Amino acid sequence: MKVTIDGSAEIEVPQGVSAQQVLRERYTEKAESAIAVRINGRLADLTEPLEGGELEVITWGDEGAEEVYRHTASHVMAQAVMDLFPGTKLAIGPSIADGFYYDFDVSESLSPDDLPRIEERMEEITRMDLPLVRETWEREEAIRFFRDQGQEYKVEMLEDMDEDHVTVYRQGDFLDLCRGPHLPSTGRLRNFRLLSLAGAYWRGDENRPMLQRIYGTAFDNATDLDEYLNFLQEAERRDHRRLGKELDLFSFHEEAGPGVVFYHPKGAVLREIIEDFLKSEHRKRGYEVVITPHLFRGQLWHTSGHMDYYKENMYYFEKDGMEYVVKPMNCPGHLLIYKTRPRSYRDLPLKYFELGTVYRYERSGVLHGLMRVRGFTQDDAHIFCTEEQLEEQVGECLEFAFFSLRTFGFDDFEVFLSTRPEYAVGSDELWEKATDVLGRSLEDLGIPYSVDPGEGVFYGPKIDVKLKDAIGRSWQGPTVQADFNLPERFDLTYAGADNQPHRPVMIHRVVLAGIERFYGVLIEHYAGEFPLWLAPLQVEIIPVADRHLDYAREVESILRASGVRSEVDDDRQTVNMKIRRAQMQKVPFSLVVGDKEIEGRTVSVRDRNGKDTRGVPLEDFLAVILERVRERSLVGGWED
Repeated sequence: MKVTIDGSAEIEVPQGVSAQQVLRERYTEKAESAIAVRINGRLADLTEPLEGGELEVITWGDEGAEEVYRHTASHVMAQAVMDLFPGTKLAIGPSIADGFYYDFDVSESLSPDDLPRIEERMEEITRMDLPLVRETWEREEAIRFFRDQGQEYKVEMLEDMDEDHVTVYRQGDFLDLCRGPHLPSTGRLRNFRLLSLAGAYWRGDENRPMLQRIYGTAFDNATDLDEYLNFLQEAERRDHRRLGKELDLFSFHEEAGPGVVFYHPKGAVLREIIEDFLKSEHRKRGYEVVITPHLFRGQLWHTSGHMDYYKENMYYFEKDGMEYVVKPMNCPGHLLIYKTRPRSYRDLPLKYFELGTVYRYERSGVLHGLMRVRGFTQDDAHIFCTEEQLEEQVGECLEFAFFSLRTFGFDDFEVFLSTRPEYAVGSDELWEKATDVLGRSLEDLGIPYSVDPGEGVFYGPKIDVKLKDAIGRSWQGPTVQADFNLPERFDLTYAGADNQPHRPVMIHRVVLAGIERFYGVLIEHYAGEFPLWLAPLQVEIIPVADRHLDYAREVESILRASGVRSEVDDDRQTVNMKIRRAQMQKVPFSLVVGDKEIEGRTVSVRDRNGKDTRGVPLEDFLAVILERVRERSLVGGWED
């Protein structure tokens, strides 16, 4: 049969031959680097028999290569755990972004000290270079086999399958239920590291057994692995959960329930700065501030459609025979405000803005500090406009979003146009119209974007902006959604120039998105070393001795009167210890005051980078600080 390799060379090969055989005989270099193949577009094992047609060799860096490589690593890890802990029950072990994991039901509790042992056994298995052999079994045969092995989780998965035949991979004496594909042998797995342990409920259900999950990562070369491990160390240094505690910004309390945030005084200051920025910038752009209740009747959410599409994420209860919902969204409240009086085309666009706190149920296993919570505040706005105004308004929303992100120090983005999901309200015609407008708005602004099929919300398509932090991680940021459906479901109208009723279009948009998540991203982006205008405490004043305390308090009074967030450290400790504490708290500037400073009405300025500048007139220091705050400057040191 004829096979075209990598879109160029066409060769004839015998029936039943594998890609691995062909590559070894004719393309030695490709054979050494090959991880998998695509046979007529389908990702497959190197050892799978070829079909006539197209053959694409997959090497590291190609789409699908990391998935195959890391999935094999999860199987090798599972074999190592079974060898070291006989009787272990296997759950699932997929590849994930940047790594892999496997969930185990182990009779004894694993600890981080076990990871090096497991890694060592994995290395032994790779040195054995065991072939990974794909076998096709009848489903009932597989059920009997895994039941006899005591692998109840595999049995449950098999019983949920519709297929008559399933695939099993064998490596030595180890067998696992799996669709594959995999590396041809364990010897091809070269560079891996086990990273951490976690708990995970079977199938994500809190009512099912708690399993032990081992996370790991794997790369085809040692350099990439080292770079990734260094990246993880840097990510750990920036972890907002640790910094939030060290900097005394926020906390969580099991007594109050998971996923709800308590802001401490310093943390509340930072949040207030973010919210003041949002209020000020929205007013400049013609938005009107509204406030809506936290609790609505359930019927409202049936009208909006949320009860049909979002109920599992909502908190609802019955009281006096009436159903109530703790709001998961702000939009229905803004729709009701719109309907309180007749509207004219002269009123449009009408822009409502709310820092609205919403509550959404998230499984406890996915809660993650500030990044995934159950109660959070959105910088939520809804714009009611005519169809003719829609494209211009979307463009203004995007410009506002990018201005805001850049003000906070983010300038690297990815943009996606998310289209109609499987479950949605409204006609195809309305969805197509809304999607076209969003696409044109992006193109008119020259913003490159990718289409994200099926990821729109149930009432309309949306533009998603993913912002990248200082170490290149992507986070969900602003969204802009065009909605022709909710105005129809709530029967919104306006009187047009022809004195006839018309249906407005609704834009849902957030600029920074959830304040909690943005707050967490901000901490990690700056590793807690916020620019001066964002720092909860901007200046620490350090008297050299008790006799300098009066001058220190005078400096504090002058700074505070000008709006500079400052305090005096009057503890009975050494100056160096006080400076060190201020640096640990990541305060931008420490002002040391002693005899010379009192005499000259100056301050000794020490920035958190360790730069020391003496004899700075107090009025000069204050002028520089106020200018930087006014400009929302992102510079750090005193002489930057």
